[in-house]
Amino acid sequence: MAIGCCLLAIGIQGQTNQQWRDSLNAINKQIAQSPYSVSLHLRKAAINLELQQWEFAVDEYKTILRHDEHNLTALFYRAYAYTHLRRYDLAKNDYNDILLEKPTHLEARLGLAYVYQLMDKRNDALDLLNIVVEQHPDSVSGYVARASLETDMKRYEAALYDWEQASRLNPENTDYLLSHIDVLIRLGRKDTARRELELLSSRGVNQGALREFYRRLKEMK
Repeated sequence: MAIGCCLLAIGIQGQTNQQWRDSLNAINKQIAQSPYSVSLHLRKAAINLELQQWEFAVDEYKTILRHDEHNLTALFYRAYAYTHLRRYDLAKNDYNDILLEKPTHLEARLGLAYVYQLMDKRNDALDLLNIVVEQHPDSVSGYVARASLETDMKRYEAALYDWEQASRLNPENTDYLLSHIDVLIRLGRKDTARRELELLSSRGVNQGALREFYRRLKEMK
């Protein structure tokens, strides 16, 4: 699992790398005229993230937080940048600060769970994802994150349930259905897995995407 950097939330649209650099130059000129503008610093930091300039992004968020220590956007994206810099303790602290302010913040709890996984604290991550699902029972991302972790931890029965819930909430997502079939195969439920593969095939799913699953079924005793 990986958390996305939702730059649209702070008003930035997708651009080419050169366009991002041009935007960065323009934002720097604006900041020179309005050095205390939080919105400009947020936009600059967002561009730094797009250009994978993690240290520069962290510096921008630090500037914002010096003037507005409870700015949840700055805390969230600084945690994201810290994660890419592998400064997991600092990322963890930022996510926790967000959750102190807003205990039901979905993305912060997902981000914190991801950081715990990177720190090889999978049980702690699972505890967090249990809270996510409890707080947000209609969140596809909660079930997907927990199912992925449970699969990694070989908790296949639990993962099966979560993939089912993810598919229920988003039945058109083929990846969730294939992940469900993957777990069925791991559990040795050959007939059910075959039925689900045939259902996907009847829906017109590309046969290339199904071939590996049929091969695994064929190899099962």
